[in-house]
Amino acid sequence: MTNDATHPSGSPAAPAGLFSYAPAPESRAVVDIAPSYGLFVDGEFREAADGGVMTTLSPATEEKLSEVAHAGEADVDAAVRAARTAFTGWSALPGAERAKYLFRIARIIQERSRELAVLETLDNGKPIKESRDADLPLVAAHFFYYAGWADKLEHAGFGPAPRPVGVAAQVIPWNFPLLMLAWKVAPALACGNTVVLKPAETTPLSALFFADICRQAGLPRGVVNILTGDGATGAALVGHGGVDKVAFTGSTAVGKEIARTVAGTGKRLTLELGGKGANIVFDDAPLDQAVEGIVNGVFFNQGQVCCAGSRLLVQESVHDELLTALQRRLRTLRVGDPLDKNTDVGAINSAEQLARITELADSGEAEGAQRWTAPCDLPSQGYWFAPTLFLGVSQAHRVAREEIFGPVLSVLTFRTPEEAVAKANNTPYGLSAGVWTEKGSRILAVSQRLRAGVVWANTFNKFDPTSPFGGYRESGFGREGGRHGLEAYLEH
Repeated sequence: MTNDATHPSGSPAAPAGLFSYAPAPESRAVVDIAPSYGLFVDGEFREAADGGVMTTLSPATEEKLSEVAHAGEADVDAAVRAARTAFTGWSALPGAERAKYLFRIARIIQERSRELAVLETLDNGKPIKESRDADLPLVAAHFFYYAGWADKLEHAGFGPAPRPVGVAAQVIPWNFPLLMLAWKVAPALACGNTVVLKPAETTPLSALFFADICRQAGLPRGVVNILTGDGATGAALVGHGGVDKVAFTGSTAVGKEIARTVAGTGKRLTLELGGKGANIVFDDAPLDQAVEGIVNGVFFNQGQVCCAGSRLLVQESVHDELLTALQRRLRTLRVGDPLDKNTDVGAINSAEQLARITELADSGEAEGAQRWTAPCDLPSQGYWFAPTLFLGVSQAHRVAREEIFGPVLSVLTFRTPEEAVAKANNTPYGLSAGVWTEKGSRILAVSQRLRAGVVWANTFNKFDPTSPFGGYRESGFGREGGRHGLEAYLEH
């Protein structure tokens, strides 16, 4: 049964005779957002040296959430010096002692998870059920996992007496603000490094709340420092002479710029950049399961995921059947208020990102691809883009080549496994891929030929702190998560 009617909120209504949809909003009262926040340097919040400030908005409503300090070069220098001073004592602690702090941070995150989930949804625009059920459990899990490694580093496979690198500069994106923080901060601290972290310009609040968690956990001063700011702040941090290690997650263009800045300095560097993941569906795949995996692969977090399965490669013999099922499923997605527990697709993070998604989607139509948009009413305020498919796509179309970073799926076809692999690998990226088939032998044969850092089989977008994540080519280098995630933070 399909239904194209929509609830006034912009969410699909139930078919006649069934229970009608009713909004189920999460309360904002669990979060107390201050009117303004300073920089977190040497265990204290302080204003920017030059008094600079920025505003952070709710993507869903465009309302002002708070004002945050804008760090300049003087603030970057103060934070790096604080981290350098703290490094002596922190790195000298026995691993078991550092682990206690990480365990404490993990427990506090669990205790404050509802508050942090609502905060993340307000500042980022993602549905509350994603921040509540995916992001926050993984954030705590990463701190628990790396706490367990802190006193076992000599057994990690990186030499008998590995040493911390020093001061780590960490620059994170806006699509998973708190989770990307955990991916970087947890292994750095477990290995004995100190940190200066810069959150994204549009999503600074959860990092500042994490600073409060560090104080709540009694973390020594200067071990974690957080600088809010824009690209100029990140450039100053990456280029600072007192930094020993740079970790960046974000766009390929900025990653290349960082690589040029770091080249020849002796700084360690890891980059986790863009992607254009292929989701390959063979004719023997469980199609209902594949449809759910496709939806999760490209519409999770509004498609603002570096490893999104944004290219769907379907074997010709099941193309029509799969597309019918996929379009039927997309008609049921609820687009609207991110704080509504029933919402499937929330707001795009910023006006700038919405403009990029719109421009690339328009190019798909201009180049001759067939556009299909899920029927839904979009809210009048905020930044929104309806789930969209492009059919009849060739490998020459921009929507098949460029990272859109939005809820847009390009559909291509193939006849043989060899053609599927060739099309999947026809990209400058190499971050993720998915394979859908009932044959285990085919999963292994195809996966081994895909040039991607992560390949999922009969699922997509599944993460675990014990499993390494990262890419090849223009998707970056280095791994985060698992034992492999320790290597970048150790001298050996």
